[in-house]
Amino acid sequence: MASGMQEKQYTPSLLNFFVYNPTFGQKEGEEEKKILFYHPSDVEKNEKIRNVGLCEAIVQFTRTFCPTKPAKSLHTQKNRQFFFEPEDNFWIVMVVRNPMIEKPNKDGKPPTVEYQEEEIIDTVYGAVVKQCYSMYKLFNGTFGRQMEAGGVELLIQKLEKFFYRYLQTLHLQSCDLLDVFGGISFFPLDKMTYLKIQSFVNRVEESLSLIKYTAFLYNDQLIWSGLEQDDMRILYKYLTTSLFPRHSEPEVRTDKVNSLKFLTGPTNLKDPEAKFRFPKIFVSTEDGYEELHLIVYKVRNTALFKSTTCHLLDLIQRDLAYCWLTVLFNKCVYCVILCPFSPEKEPQFKFIYFNHMNLAEKSTIHMRKTASVCLTSVHPDLMKILGDINCDFARVDEDEEIIVKAMTDYWVVGKKSDQRELYVILNQKNANLIEVNEEVKRLCATQFNNIFFLD
Repeated sequence: MASGMQEKQYTPSLLNFFVYNPTFGQKEGEEEKKILFYHPSDVEKNEKIRNVGLCEAIVQFTRTFCPTKPAKSLHTQKNRQFFFEPEDNFWIVMVVRNPMIEKPNKDGKPPTVEYQEEEIIDTVYGAVVKQCYSMYKLFNGTFGRQMEAGGVELLIQKLEKFFYRYLQTLHLQSCDLLDVFGGISFFPLDKMTYLKIQSFVNRVEESLSLIKYTAFLYNDQLIWSGLEQDDMRILYKYLTTSLFPRHSEPEVRTDKVNSLKFLTGPTNLKDPEAKFRFPKIFVSTEDGYEELHLIVYKVRNTALFKSTTCHLLDLIQRDLAYCWLTVLFNKCVYCVILCPFSPEKEPQFKFIYFNHMNLAEKSTIHMRKTASVCLTSVHPDLMKILGDINCDFARVDEDEEIIVKAMTDYWVVGKKSDQRELYVILNQKNANLIEVNEEVKRLCATQFNNIFFLD
């Protein structure tokens, strides 16, 4: 991104991403066997071995100080390395180049590069590494499962196939506080409407004996889910940031068009020989995990939806454009998503809210958040402050409140109470600390009544 006509600014970028197991290739000359996946693949063999060996040494060294909590990150001038051990002896390492500013010099000299080391927030990119593993596990199961099924060779094949495509969708410049939370946006409903939807879900499950779990969403917001929270969290992220955006269509408000479509599944219901595409997913159970298949079904036109779901139409407003139904079967997943036409109003307050207990998430700061795009209504410097406040909250278990005056005259407030976190950005240049505190209290009273108890 150019700044003026001379200075250039570069955002964080992925340098390396690799998976290794230190228990493999322990004999001299066999060190390469430790490496199960390495990106980019065209890196010279000895450099791969050297980089993996350095990470292994760092992890082992830090274990001498705290055996149960080895290193999570390594800071250098040019890059930041993140370490994650998702399973015993399996390590994932992500190396991110720090943001930098390139300033031209006079007399034809090479430009001066200034690395912005403090612009990278450990909690944000550490969460990204964990998301990479969670997404892999959703579609492939654990590393241990692959080892049991086909040994190291099968695991290497699965890693290559998945991460070759997934890392291309990893846009590190768009990562922020929402990646730390990994939350779910819930759609608020009154009690009677919620009970009607639950009744519909129950009827669907009773009618189709193969159904194992059900998830019901409205406008990319979750209403009902029978899945465990961690499974729904990663499935929700995949649906809303990857699958649905790929199949988005122009919103045309009409009652005359009937459209039925499987986004994953049969391409033609009337053709008995049509090929079916059911991606595999793995969800948690008490004994381990179970293997399912993902089918996403799209219904367009509320009149058609009414004819197939009877009383459910009573729950849907007339301005409804799309509905998605996704439900998890014993061997299938079937999901519902409803998307309205009406645009959202400009929020009065800019805030991010997250509940650690039920993963509820709400943001009026993010205008759009997908795997490849993150559009926010505030300056990146303010998002950096939010990340710093979150890091402070992570260091303590007690309830806490932090108020910061930014250089741009914005006020940033963070409140942590009973596993709930609220981050507020106020554009009140001439306000004092007392007035800002009163403004946040009014926000809590109107938007989060009975949630926060801090005075």
